[in-house]
Amino acid sequence: MNTATSQNVVTRIAPSPTGILHVGTLRVAIFNYLFARQHGGRFLVRIEDTDKVRSKREFEPIIFDSLNWIGLSYERTARQSERVAIHRSYLQKLISSNHAYVSKEEEGERRSVIRFRNPGQITSFDDVIRGNVIVDTTDLGDFIIAKDLDTPLHHLAVVVDDADMHVTHVIRGEDLLSNTPRQLLIQEALGFPRPVYAHLPLIVGEDRKKLSKRHSATSVIHYRDLGYLKGTLVNFLALLGWHPEGDEELFSLEQLIESFDLERVQKSSAAWDPLKLDWMNREYLRRLDKEALVDYFKPSFGAEWSRDLIQRLSGVILERVHNKGELDLLVSSGEFDCFRTDPAPLPADLLETTAHIPKIIEILTQLPEPWESELVKVSIWEFATLVGRKDVLAPMRMALSGRPKSPDPFTIAAIIGKEATLRRLQGVLR
Repeated sequence: MNTATSQNVVTRIAPSPTGILHVGTLRVAIFNYLFARQHGGRFLVRIEDTDKVRSKREFEPIIFDSLNWIGLSYERTARQSERVAIHRSYLQKLISSNHAYVSKEEEGERRSVIRFRNPGQITSFDDVIRGNVIVDTTDLGDFIIAKDLDTPLHHLAVVVDDADMHVTHVIRGEDLLSNTPRQLLIQEALGFPRPVYAHLPLIVGEDRKKLSKRHSATSVIHYRDLGYLKGTLVNFLALLGWHPEGDEELFSLEQLIESFDLERVQKSSAAWDPLKLDWMNREYLRRLDKEALVDYFKPSFGAEWSRDLIQRLSGVILERVHNKGELDLLVSSGEFDCFRTDPAPLPADLLETTAHIPKIIEILTQLPEPWESELVKVSIWEFATLVGRKDVLAPMRMALSGRPKSPDPFTIAAIIGKEATLRRLQGVLR
């Protein structure tokens, strides 16, 4: 199936401003963006606010902030509620051509609505992901397309806006698959060209149910505030339901544009894997240059921590955290305090033995500077193996960190330096 029939590819994302942008909606946006960019086409953002009760203008800036943070550029924006005059003209055309009619309602809040006159036919369409879909539209009845001439509903507005904006490919979630037959009937009645459809598998949690807040946080802004990098989120979401050729899992946005293939999107649902997301974010952090990594870590530590110290700590931090949220917790718990200040004097019962501290001091005193973690380790390891590693390394760790659980003593010594290391070791002998 040729999914890009020309160089004039136009895709769109159509979020409703009924809440902040969901990661599932962002994933649909990413797929639309990748496909459009790969074919030199355009990507549009249309706010679908036909639901006047639930739609809130205050959510719109948050939606655009999320897309802009992620880096999905778009050529055009539109708001459905500002296109009522266009919708009205097509409603009038449908009524005058007898494809729609004003229906007197006996039940409900409204006395009349506008219904589409369903021809009750078998209709079919080729879906890039699901193949040929055949539907008997008879069971749909004469469905409502507007409350009145100035209040179009979703099906009518979507069809008109897609045609008016020259959308060539409708790439959306499979939860909207059932909408397609109604929209095809409206397209045919108005003589609109049919776009190519591709219905993406849903994202599900471990219980195989649609991703929601009971599984994990679902807003894009939440993941941004937790410190997940935008490259991480794009890469992670792009691989939910789509798999490239080969085993590579880390892609830049430019690489995704080059590699993306709509026909390789799977039919089955895609599982949200928070462990995979954490792994990927740590890998992206490791790819940052030194200055960018310090910029990422610095807000968690505060003004009293120097950039130089944070840079020397970066390896230790990356072994323990995947994002800023985890780093904030470790910093507030004092996990890294021993790298900046000497620990408080230790109660004698915390040190099972100090018998080997003098020998440790003797060995370390002879080491040249600058010293590194591996140099410190090699110098102590032979002695610790000879007399008992626990009796050597445990009190050394406690003397340097003041905590029974901390990074290994060799790493601490390397970061705080020779002078501070010897001072802390001598301090436990007093």
